[in-house]
Amino acid sequence: MTETTVGIGGAAESTDMVLNIGPQHPSTHGVLRLRIVLDGERIQHAEPVIGYMHRGAEKLFEARDYRQIVMLANRHDWLSAFSNELGVVMAVERMLGMEVPERAVWTRTLLAELNRVLNHLMFLGSYPLELGGITPVFYAFREREELQAVMEEVSGGRMHYMFNRVGGLKEDLPAGWLGRARDAVASVRSRMDVYDRLVLGNEIFRGRTRGVGVLSAETVHAYGVSGPIARASGVDFDLRRDEPYLAYGELQDTLEVVTRTEGDCLARFECLLEQTHNSLDLADACLDRMAGLAPGPINQRLPKVLKAPEGHTYAWTENPLGINGYYLVSKGEKTPYRLKLRSASYNNIQALTELLPGTLVADMVAILGSLFFVVGDIDK
Repeated sequence: MTETTVGIGGAAESTDMVLNIGPQHPSTHGVLRLRIVLDGERIQHAEPVIGYMHRGAEKLFEARDYRQIVMLANRHDWLSAFSNELGVVMAVERMLGMEVPERAVWTRTLLAELNRVLNHLMFLGSYPLELGGITPVFYAFREREELQAVMEEVSGGRMHYMFNRVGGLKEDLPAGWLGRARDAVASVRSRMDVYDRLVLGNEIFRGRTRGVGVLSAETVHAYGVSGPIARASGVDFDLRRDEPYLAYGELQDTLEVVTRTEGDCLARFECLLEQTHNSLDLADACLDRMAGLAPGPINQRLPKVLKAPEGHTYAWTENPLGINGYYLVSKGEKTPYRLKLRSASYNNIQALTELLPGTLVADMVAILGSLFFVVGDIDK
């Protein structure tokens, strides 16, 4: 086989064409490069080239103490900042054998679900945008703004909340915040049907996504794909149900693990949308429970210099985009000896090598967008 790399223009009829998508492509959430080999309009081979945003977070973890690493962990998936923080503080708390106050457990669960809705709304709006539908993203940002207002009030941040601490949360909730959070959840829920009508009811959207980019359950297991993408292929796994953490053990009646069997772009979008509805229900359930909690502390008092005992542990959580894990190794110092990050997007994006070959170039954007990734989460 003869390969000819072509920048602009055509290639001889008898040769394959190597095309670079990116790394400057503006509509991928960050900087990703795809190296694809084309035979006419059909993709023969695809290779995701990653690392353009690599910031060395894992190495920086080793030079920061246990309070400071929360800030670094916050940022790799910038749409799921609160959930990223959770994994780190849970790992350190497990090493210390620390019990977190009940009010902190329920507040963490509530904020994690609100963060999940914020993450999903971004993709529910941006995915149709990548297929040419401009309107949904305006609705998505309207709903996001309502929820961001309550998240900002409680933490002071709009994207990087920095609200988790080892032993609980930074500070108590503002007076009247629970009522304002409940109003925001109800307001967002009342307008969620716009995605059912405007997006799922659109025949062009369904035509571009149904039967396109089918991901098999075998491929999901082979590549370690997780989250809504895996569940859209029939892999019924969710840590909140299967290995409950925080307060999810007491929310099993409300928690619904959304699955599909088709494994195509449409199924992935439907899973994301239904998951958003369920997260709003979970947020309401948390608010109901918190309204009945007795006053009490929301964090533990810590020593001025926090040192984790020698040993190792692994803490994983069901982040909005999939499984997020931290493997912590401590030598008894105030900084981690090693903190390995297992991010959802890193595994999920590898499946492109299986998904893209055999498809048309026109379907590439539909498949790429349906994997719901954040490039910072890939490159870490």
